Parts: sequence; structure tokens; C-alpha cells
Amino acid sequence: MGILCQIKSRGVLLMFDAVILAGGYGTRLWPITLNTAKPLLPVCGRPVIEYIMEKLDEVECLRRILISTNLRFEDDFRRWARRYGDERIEVVVEESRSEEEKLGAVKALSRLSQRLKHDALIVAGDNLFTGSLIPMVKRYSGRPIIALYDVGGSELARLYGVVRVDDEARIIDFVEKPEKPFSTLVSTGIYILPRQIFDMIEEYLGGGGGRDRLGDFIQWLHRKTPVYGYVLDGDWWDIGDIESYKRAVETLSRRLGYTDTTSAKF
Repeated sequence: MGILCQIKSRGVLLMFDAVILAGGYGTRLWPITLNTAKPLLPVCGRPVIEYIMEKLDEVECLRRILISTNLRFEDDFRRWARRYGDERIEVVVEESRSEEEKLGAVKALSRLSQRLKHDALIVAGDNLFTGSLIPMVKRYSGRPIIALYDVGGSELARLYGVVRVDDEARIIDFVEKPEKPFSTLVSTGIYILPRQIFDMIEEYLGGGGGRDRLGDFIQWLHRKTPVYGYVLDGDWWDIGDIESYKRAVETLSRRLGYTDTTSAKF
């Protein structure tokens, strides 16, 4: 075991199951995602999901990596997983083939809860980021923690869940896509949730909570139980539309000295 596997919460050695959420249909990126799932879009010669895996591989306490996808892209993810060759990967498939049929991220997590044996490190499959997850994992104390990022301007902040934290990094305000953001600190699609929180997902859904956006669940959750934030280092992109995809490809191409951008889908 590496040093990360010595982390304890309340005297219990921490292990994690990772979840990569890849069940969406990328409608804001159509037509390029009609036949390619967002996590499989190429960036500098590699699919987005491999950048996520690179960050997960640094976290030595991961026991399994569940990729939650749908019937439409199932075969693509299974082919990718075989090529990638990590025995911890398990492709989990929801019974949908279209945007109208999809479970949504919150409902998909609820369904996955029966498969989880440990606390969950969750990454939305359209996240591309350069900072390490190790400091976030080290800060985890058995309470929910979400990765935050300072987008630097209110126009961008309006597109995300905007967060305010106290001096102990506890979230004291969370508003999903506000018209007038009170901060430029936003929630990314990266979370660590203890197993018992999944029972609260059922409570949230049973009370009429939206099944698609995890931000809506976090907005509800932080009023029920302490939720903490960790500000990511480096760069972060939400590959949610053509412009963000372009920015990610162009920035990483410059940094990596990658000159062939013809493989990008835009």
C-alpha cells in the first residue's frame, strides 16, 4: 500500500471506489457527440477519459473504477476499457439509448450505490483538469467534499453551481446557475461521498429532487449535512459545449507541444 492508503477517518482505514459518470448524450455538443460519448472525445491524441484515469491512478486507495454509461455507447466504452487494460475498470450500463430515456447523473448514482463497497470518488466524465486529486483525498475526513474551481469572472460563473465557503472550507451557500453570481468559485463535477450519503440521494429523489444535475443534489445536501469544498489547482474545463472543448484542446496543445489538432472533433 502507498502512503495514501494509510489515511484514516475515525480510526478506519479509507478505501475508495471511483465512479466516472458517462451516461449523458452531450446534446450541447451535437453533432460531434451523436456517435461519440463526451469522455471519448479526443484531446491531444487521447480521449478525455484517459486524462481522468491518469488522475485517478495517482490515488492509490482505489479498489474499483465504475464507468456508468448507456446502451448507446456501451460497446465504445467496453472497447476502450479493453485497450486501456486496467483490471479495476467495470463498465456499468443503464437501460437508455437517448436523451429522453436517460436516468440522469443523480439517479444513475442511486442505482450504482448497490455496487459500491467503499466511499466513492466521483468524477463527471466531461471534466478535464490538470491538478492532482491527491490533496483533496488527503483532506477527506469522512464527510462529503466537492472540488471547486475559481473561474475568474461572473459570466462564466453563471454557467455553474456557485459556492461560498467559510473559514473551514465548509459550504455555506450553493446556488445552481444563478443570474447574479455572488462568487466566482464554482462546483466542478468531482466529489467524494461517504457511502451513507447514498441513502440521502433516495430521500432527495423521493422529495421531488431533479435526477439529472448533481449540483442540484449538492445544493440540497449542504443544508442537511456539512459539505466541504476543496479548490483545485491547475486548470479545469467542463467539456459541455463546443467552445469549452476548443479551449481545452488549444490550451493543452500549447502546453504539451502537440501540433496535430486535426483529430479533435470540432
